[in-house]
Parts: sequence; C-alpha cells; structure tokens
Amino acid sequence: MNSVKIKEVIEALERFAPLPLQESWDNAGLQVGLTEAEVSGALLCLDVTERIVDEAARKGCNLIVSHHPLIFRKLSRLTGEDYVQRCVMKALAQGIVILSLHTNMDNAKGGVNYKIAEKMGLTDVRFMSAKEMNGVEYGSGVVGSFAEPLAADDFVILLKRVFGVECVQANELLRRPIRTVAICGGSGSFLLDDAANAGIDAFVTGEMHYHEYFGREQQIQIAVIGHYQSEQFTSEIFREIIENSCEGVKCFIADTCTNPIMYF
Repeated sequence: MNSVKIKEVIEALERFAPLPLQESWDNAGLQVGLTEAEVSGALLCLDVTERIVDEAARKGCNLIVSHHPLIFRKLSRLTGEDYVQRCVMKALAQGIVILSLHTNMDNAKGGVNYKIAEKMGLTDVRFMSAKEMNGVEYGSGVVGSFAEPLAADDFVILLKRVFGVECVQANELLRRPIRTVAICGGSGSFLLDDAANAGIDAFVTGEMHYHEYFGREQQIQIAVIGHYQSEQFTSEIFREIIENSCEGVKCFIADTCTNPIMYF
C-alpha cells in the first residue's frame, strides 16, 4: 500500500470544501505543523483542546482535523498562558499537524448542514440560496422536507433524540404540521428572516439571541439545539472524505467531548 502524506489528506479535504468558501472573518486551513510527513492517523473532532491533542498522541495520530479553528486571532507570543498557546506548543512538541475546516465546510455542498439534514431524515435537500465561485456551488444554509409532516411536539422530540440534547429552545409551538425545515448549524440566526420570508415551516440552528425569538409566533417554528450538538456529526464528513480519497489512512472520531456548556 502506498504511503499517504499529510498534505495529500489536506488536499482531499480542501477539494471538498475549498478554502475560498470560508467567510472573510474566518481562519480555516492549516493551523499548526509541517505537512510532508506520512500520516500515521487522523483524529477528527469539533474543537481542539489539550485533551484532544493528548488523545491524538495516545492513538498515534500525527494529524488532527477539527471543525472550529484553534487559532482565530494572531498569536503574538507562545508562553503557554492560555489553552490555545498550550495546544500549539503541545502539538509542535508531539509532531502533530492541526487542520481546521470551518465556514468553508459549513458552506460546502454536502457539508455540515447537509449532514444535519441527513441525520434528521430530510429529503430534497438544497441550499437556501445557492451561490457560485469558480464553478463551485455553495451556500450558508440548506432547506429540506420530511416525507410525512410532523406535529411540532413530535418535531422537537425528533431533535432531542437525533442530536442527544437535553432540551430544545423553541418559540411557541406551531399549530400546523411541519414539513419544510431550514438548517444552519452553529450560530445561524442570520438566516432566520430568509427562512421565515420563504414560508418555511421550521428553522433549526445551534444558538440564537433572546430577542431574535420575538415576533415569529405561528409564523415559523424556531428550534435551537446547541452549538456543539448541531455540529457534532461534522467528524463523520471528514472521515468519509479521507476514507474515500486516501486509502489506508486510519481515522478516529475523537472520544473526547469538547462541549464547554453543561446542562444541570
């Protein structure tokens, strides 16, 4: 079996979700390390923490692929004074490369929002508003439909079961069936107006501000399931891409839960 270099894995992932698809404020792409080495294994996760770097080392992985970038802001020093610096130092010491695919994976066809729709059992999934860049179709959110409409309370129960959430934040439950659903994982409230104006029955995202719930009663069912919970299956996309494009590369979905929010 031919050896696969880290850079080849990165190239496969970025073919699926090209870096130009990321938002202007984002910092997706290579975060830490050199990419010429043969990949010994890839640990796939949502966030990079010290425990994630430890898990990668323990499992013999010299590549971490995360959804959320470890480095968002410029590092002016490396002194270990915060967890970002400590992760960078620990990864470099262990020879571990860190790659992040964030809003480029959110915006990619078949990306984060498509995976959420798949988990919900939606069909006819498409971008809410498709755009094109260099011949590549992309968009910020998706819309799909249930084969059979659901009552609002059954819709909430489905979300709790599929995403393992202890509670769903919602506005007043709709008194009509839910068939069409708009989805934007993470912080997606910027698409709520578009979904409501399009006559879509429900809108699912990871987090929203308090005042954004007002004025939508019986117009659209809002369902907020948690940022981590909405994007938790992104690692499955990474695994599918690597296994299909880089034969023989060992992939591990991280055992470490990085959700910093606890529910009591």
